[in-house]
Amino acid sequence: MTIDHDLRETVRKRYASDALSVLDGGSSCCGPEDEGKYGSGLYDALDRAELPDAARMASLGCGNPVAVADLNEGETVLDLGAGGGIDVLLSAKRVGGTGKAYGLDMTDEMLQLARNNATEANVSNVEFLKGYIEEIPLPDSSVDVIISNCVINLSTNKEAVFREMARVLRPGGRIGITDIIAEDHLSDAERAERGEYTGCIAGALSAREFEQALFAAGFSDVSVTTTHTVADAMHSAIIKAVL
Repeated sequence: MTIDHDLRETVRKRYASDALSVLDGGSSCCGPEDEGKYGSGLYDALDRAELPDAARMASLGCGNPVAVADLNEGETVLDLGAGGGIDVLLSAKRVGGTGKAYGLDMTDEMLQLARNNATEANVSNVEFLKGYIEEIPLPDSSVDVIISNCVINLSTNKEAVFREMARVLRPGGRIGITDIIAEDHLSDAERAERGEYTGCIAGALSAREFEQALFAAGFSDVSVTTTHTVADAMHSAIIKAVL
């Protein structure tokens, strides 16, 4: 499978616009119809209280991967598709001064917003990188944990994403991500009927497809657990696996 560069650019423009909205004092997410499905409302009150307003307003995820990743002091964490930095900042606090949290994003506007948020939150053990989740700009075996929040569904080459995740994780490393999944019976066309690619719906894998792709990339102990419904036969899910 190859990258659909036109679709990638459509995704980039969508999220650049969201970031600019927040930078201009607005909000990127979410409408009343999205309440309880996406955004900072999926984080507990204590987590939200730790964050700058702009980080909360820029939250576009479908879950809280930090809550499921079981982060430990001193670990190195990578967030794929970091957006405004909400999960990077929370991860940085959990791994402490001896740990580090990387945030990867392809959108200049989101990176600017994330760096602003890190400065406002006075969090120094973070680094935001520009790049693609299919081509992670980090060395082999350089991170302990990978998190991601409703981003892998936006890639047009998910096999490359999983291979890159396996490459940069240290042996025994793990993933704790949230993403949208389709029920196994839905065809690609039926997924597209339920929402746009940029809205995290049309590009979603099924649970079986997610599991098979992770196993093929070398992961084990794969689990997919649904949390809430976002569209007909489409759900947010927690995905865990170990390298």
